[in-house]
Amino acid sequence: MASVREIPDEEAFHATISALPPSTLAVIYFHAPWAKPCEQMSLILSTLASTYPANAPIQFLALNAEELPDVSEQYDVTAVPFIVLQKDGRSLETVSGSDAARVRAAVEKYAGAGAGSARTTLPPAQTVTRPPVQNGTSAGSANNFGAYAPSAQDPRSAPASQHQEGEQETNKEELFRRLGELVKAAPVMLFMKGTPSAPQCGFSRQTVGVLREKGIRYGFFNILADDEVRQGLKEYADWPTFPQLWVDGELVGGLDIVKEEFENDPEFLTQYSVNASKAA
Repeated sequence: MASVREIPDEEAFHATISALPPSTLAVIYFHAPWAKPCEQMSLILSTLASTYPANAPIQFLALNAEELPDVSEQYDVTAVPFIVLQKDGRSLETVSGSDAARVRAAVEKYAGAGAGSARTTLPPAQTVTRPPVQNGTSAGSANNFGAYAPSAQDPRSAPASQHQEGEQETNKEELFRRLGELVKAAPVMLFMKGTPSAPQCGFSRQTVGVLREKGIRYGFFNILADDEVRQGLKEYADWPTFPQLWVDGELVGGLDIVKEEFENDPEFLTQYSVNASKAA
């Protein structure tokens, strides 16, 4: 069966890509050790790869985005996990975030469906709207970093009003616990409308542009994909609008404040820049 091959350096990457036959689909996976969503995506890709035979015209390649900065820049990687589907040197499609169903759909679109037994453990190719609960971060719908699924109640057996209030309070506490973990999923977290490659509002687009210009490494969450996070984070942060930038679990603010921080402090977020990781 096929497997995910870790590429150690840029020379090995270029040699590997150059040696692939034109008909071979390359699934290039950019990850980083500090990004918790990458742990889940690594497992997803390993499972997906195992559904294809070793001689199938598909190769799964994993690259540490920090260790291979030139390659990351070549593929315009601004957040991880980030996946590029490439054939004969031409990029066919990219996937940002940890949406397992979207990754599977993209791979099967160009390589066909795998036939291994591990297919049964993969999510359906269509994008799901409510991922299953898992410990830590998990593959969610449309680039989610986490999963939250309160148990559904049977409308035919509604509890007493006091019990309903208790359930709502419990669900809120669970959501806030999730949000507390989510804002720390990466040292720099951007909660935005859309994704870095496809922002869904001008403010989100400008914020991504600022972070990209400064070379900041960051994780992101598409708040349009999860209304519970979208609404809950407003109360949790006491900040009613998006995008929101969080650093080390603390709210910085929206676009205007982010711009002001960079203007007032030349060293703002430099410890999280690509240049800082190179120096280290």
